[in-house]
Formats: sequence, structure tokens, C-alpha cells
Amino acid sequence: QVQLAESGGGLVQAGGSLRLSCAVSGRTFSTYVMGWFRQAPGKEREFVATITWSGGSTAYGDSVKGRFTISRDGAKLTVYLQMNSLKPEDTAVYYCAARKVTMKEYPYWGQGTQVTVSS
Repeated sequence: QVQLAESGGGLVQAGGSLRLSCAVSGRTFSTYVMGWFRQAPGKEREFVATITWSGGSTAYGDSVKGRFTISRDGAKLTVYLQMNSLKPEDTAVYYCAARKVTMKEYPYWGQGTQVTVSS
């Protein structure tokens, strides 16, 4: 059973940085794609970033390009989201998710971690 556990959220001032972590367990993840998504109150869930576990190929949502960086550490079985130049509109609950490369949807989700950016 795949388990994902996010950490690292908190309160930060605009312009600041945070690094989110997603600890993964339960599978060999070499054939998986890991993703970060976020959801602000009253808004739909938004794609933030993805990374392939095997090759490290990345993709980013337009609103975070150039500010956020996704990475993974195979030895630690952890996926990271480095968030720089944070803006109040980045305030949301951030979720880690996983899917096999052959899937379109993400069946595995973490519990989420709150990020609040004050102006």
C-alpha cells in the first residue's frame, strides 16, 4: 500500500521560502510519477509540479514556474518542493500525490500540509 506523508508547511511572509517534503513508502517507486498539487479555500485543486521518479523529468504549473523546484531523493524516499519568492496567492493546502507512469489519474494522496503566505 502506497503511503505519502507531507511536512514542512507553515506561515511565511511574502518573498520568503519554504521547503515541503513528502515521505513515501509501500512500493518501489521507479515506475511512478510524483506530483504536488494545491487547493486554496473556495478554489479548485491546482497542479503545481511533477517529477518522474526514475529519470527526474519535471513539469510545473504556469503560476509557479521559475519560483518552485521539485526534486526527489531516492535514498531517503522523499520528494521535495522548494518554494521561493512566495506570494500571498500561494496560500493553500499542498498535497503530494503518486501515480504509475501508465496512469492518468493520481490514486495515492497524502493528507496535505498548510502553507500560508502573509502580505
